Amino acid sequence: MDELRPTPANSSPLTPLGFLDRAATVYGDCPSVIYNDTTYTWSQTHRRCLRVACSISSLGIRRGHVVSVLSPNIPAMYELHFAVPMSGAVLNTINTRLDTRTVSLLLRHSQSKLLFVDHTLSSLVLDAVSLFPPNTPTPLLILIADDAPPASPLRSSSRFYATYDEMVQRGNPEFSWALPENEWDPMTLNYTSGTTSSPKGVVHCHRGLFVAAVNSLVDWAVPKQPVYLWTLPMFHGNGWSYPYGIAAVGGTNVCLRKFDAQVIYALIKRHAVTHMCGAPVVLNMLTSMPIYKPLENPVHILVGGAPPPASVLFQTESLGFVVTHAYGLTETAGTAVICAWKPKWNRLPATETARLKSRQGVRAVAMTRVDVVDPNTGAPVKRDGLSPGEVVLRGGCLMLGYLKDPKGTSKCMKHGWFYTGDVAVMHPDGYMEIKDRSKDVIISGGENVSSVEVESVLYAHAAVSEAAVVARPDEFWGETPCAFVSLKAEIERRPTENEIIEYCRGKLPHYMVPKTVVFKDELPKTSTGKIQKFLLREMAKALVFTRQSRM
Repeated sequence: MDELRPTPANSSPLTPLGFLDRAATVYGDCPSVIYNDTTYTWSQTHRRCLRVACSISSLGIRRGHVVSVLSPNIPAMYELHFAVPMSGAVLNTINTRLDTRTVSLLLRHSQSKLLFVDHTLSSLVLDAVSLFPPNTPTPLLILIADDAPPASPLRSSSRFYATYDEMVQRGNPEFSWALPENEWDPMTLNYTSGTTSSPKGVVHCHRGLFVAAVNSLVDWAVPKQPVYLWTLPMFHGNGWSYPYGIAAVGGTNVCLRKFDAQVIYALIKRHAVTHMCGAPVVLNMLTSMPIYKPLENPVHILVGGAPPPASVLFQTESLGFVVTHAYGLTETAGTAVICAWKPKWNRLPATETARLKSRQGVRAVAMTRVDVVDPNTGAPVKRDGLSPGEVVLRGGCLMLGYLKDPKGTSKCMKHGWFYTGDVAVMHPDGYMEIKDRSKDVIISGGENVSSVEVESVLYAHAAVSEAAVVARPDEFWGETPCAFVSLKAEIERRPTENEIIEYCRGKLPHYMVPKTVVFKDELPKTSTGKIQKFLLREMAKALVFTRQSRM
């Protein structure tokens, strides 16, 4: 068989963009996007994306050029996930909660040629562009007016070109988009959230996103034509590749500009939502709002980000949600590890199943290898659920690398593995459990303290809504655990700092017990719901130093 070789027929580049063409053919008359009182079908979404892609191309945007988007989860944001790469450009979705300086930095670093801006973010963008150094090219600006009043400060900018609706109207619905020349060509650029360091530009190719999108459906067992509620920001790792995955199965995308628990429950009921994704903060939001009875029909939630405590998982499932725990990074374009459920676990008590679900699990279908290794030697750690090591990955949906950062790329891509910087243990049954970020491990008196473990205990307290534990400098121990806690609104009496400490003392080894507890109305978070521990570490350092009681 040595004479057999690839041909054009079997070596066509893989890209998730083809999912949209197929959806228009198979599910043309079915709803694709719902937003407030507006509903599009897959045929309409297909034509709108082609029109916008045509308009982008007419501006001289070419292969490899970066087109940025700053928008919440509205139809334009969904359409641009297809329209931008259909024009040959690289899609860059920007976190809507970033400050002016950071937005300006990302636009310059990416050399963005075109920027689509939601009307609510006009002032932010104008201020960001004003920070460009003299004689530095700035992107053309496209206003996503949506339901905004006609007046917008963006319209008065010399770089303003058109509104999004005008881009739709001007484009040709028969625009012939071209496959990438090579499936390894860049398709998206996403900047990391910067919870532990400066944001890095993660570049993914067409092939990687195709693999990630298919993987997202297989591992979560997503059926045809689900109703997907966008509680996960699409700018966060391209919505874990679900903009493409939902098109592949002809689902319905329910978009919402802003959300809280009341809005989520209303949309679930109104549209018979079947699936949604989010960080643990979404679970906290759902369980913090009292409802009188569980959901009429189960809603599947894929949760990722910081490890959700077992107590929060238990509360969420008692309301009628079906939680699946997954693990991934911006660098993996979606799920890399998933807590694949075993039928025999259904016979266990609810508290035990919640504990099992709090583990990250096993490698996703699209991952070639996942392991936990000694970061110094690369040797796998013992499969005892106790020995910590660094999570390493191999697979087809890993990034190409960091934009303009070969040093950063080589630092995490080594020995044929991607080193994540996450600390985990491997259980005897082969399931992985994240214990911490490597930078979040607290070393107190020579003992390693897992902040995640302490947080899980705090979340089990009846009065605690959110908790985060960081290192606080200590003249004797080097570091001690400092807990930042927000309390539930409906509690009758607020616990004191000493009461929280004594509660932890009864459930943890003494060296792991927080020596300081700080109450806050709300913990600082990224737009994707991740608690910003680097800010909390600075707060902990700034606390007036007092000698802590000896353990």
